[in-house]
Amino acid sequence: MRIKILGPGCANCQKVEQIARAAVLDLGAEAEFEKVINFDEIMKYPIMATPGLVVNEELVCAGRIPSIKEVISWVKEALAEEEKAK
Repeated sequence: MRIKILGPGCANCQKVEQIARAAVLDLGAEAEFEKVINFDEIMKYPIMATPGLVVNEELVCAGRIPSIKEVISWVKEALAEEEKAK
């Protein structure tokens, strides 16, 4: 699983990363995290405001800090899709 945090690295971006890491840990899953701070790279996603959260190349949240419950559900969904693809 690949998780990207989109944004300049501000406090909100850091909070989103902390929540995402906690969600992955909570599920006992494995994920590769990437911080995307380059504006041109960020704009490749349908995002109007940062921070953004991308799970397996799908933008799941933008412009706000999601709850850990939300992130857990998105990670579970991504894990289920990965399992189907096998």
